[in-house]
Amino acid sequence: MIETVDLITDTRNRREKLREMMRLDGADACLIASNLHIFYLTGSIFAGVVYLHCDGTERFFVRRPVGMTGSQIRYIRKPEQIPDLLEQDGLPLPKVVWLEGDELSYGEWARLSQVIPGTRCVQASARLRTLRSVKTTYEQAQLIESGRRHALAYQKIPSFYRPGITDEAWTIELEREMRLNGCLGLFRIAGQSMEAFMGSTLTGDNAGAPSPYDFALGGAGMHPSLPIGQNGTVLKPGQTIMFDMGGNFTGYMTDMSRVFAIGHVPSEALRAHQVSMEIHQALSESGKPGKSGEALYDLAMDMVSAAGLSDYFMGLSQKARFVGHGVGLVVNELPVLGAKSRDVLEEGMCIAVEPKFVLPSIGAVGPEDTYIVRSWGMERITPGNQEIVVI
Repeated sequence: MIETVDLITDTRNRREKLREMMRLDGADACLIASNLHIFYLTGSIFAGVVYLHCDGTERFFVRRPVGMTGSQIRYIRKPEQIPDLLEQDGLPLPKVVWLEGDELSYGEWARLSQVIPGTRCVQASARLRTLRSVKTTYEQAQLIESGRRHALAYQKIPSFYRPGITDEAWTIELEREMRLNGCLGLFRIAGQSMEAFMGSTLTGDNAGAPSPYDFALGGAGMHPSLPIGQNGTVLKPGQTIMFDMGGNFTGYMTDMSRVFAIGHVPSEALRAHQVSMEIHQALSESGKPGKSGEALYDLAMDMVSAAGLSDYFMGLSQKARFVGHGVGLVVNELPVLGAKSRDVLEEGMCIAVEPKFVLPSIGAVGPEDTYIVRSWGMERITPGNQEIVVI
């Protein structure tokens, strides 16, 4: 059982850690304006700007919603009011300011960069990603709860099957079950060109269809405007179906895949799935603080090569060059367990491990599970059987 603090205390601690990073970087203050980081730093979302100064000063400049109260809150109509409000409170104006670059549009960045005259603005998204990569005990508790409820919903998957069902119809039944169990539905993804609705389902040849998105596997999708995942394939005997959904039950997402077989599937699919489970075991034992993401990726690749399954690993014509990624408020956080990754594991990181194989005409195999890095290895927080379940 994780002992945790309340959200107010936890977000206060996160803000102080951010100040420590700013001090080390030579920044005076930051202006935070994205929903993602406003929530991370305050525990709520509002339209406006979070202002943190290294001297401990913090102000929440709010446009909407009305009715927020507190000594730190100042209501504004536009961000250009911020300097005057700081001066009214007797606060010095900063010289070096951190701004989010990746989370804001060019127009938002350009506007905020001109708000405080005479400041030098620094792109700080990479620093913020690094800060978010190590989860507090409060965040770990939220992730563990998401993992528990995620797994409970997956237990119902076999009951939704009926002969002649399509991958899309089966997915809708799972989405409904997850929503009934409290899933928020929102699937936050870092990167402007990454999109998905709750996750994806893959079966048959569609499992090998390449996607423009940087997910582990692709799928043609149901429409050209969202080319990822299920495409309406009718399930047939001898095929597998992989459900890969994001479990956002607490604002913090777990990532989990489970594979089901329609009757008997070829032995090669069963063998590939077994290798995937063995990779999970090896990475969970080796994934200790200090281990690099590249080393864990290389370990997985060595096991795949030894099994003679390289042609099927992480796609067919288009292959992903990673076997795991951080998860949290977004589904693709740091660290990355990938080729040439410089990320190094730290205790408290939360990582989705997904060594997957695609067998032509059969489908995808290999579980995905979410882990928290501990001193002794990685602890799985998406419980349940990893084996292929025969329908």
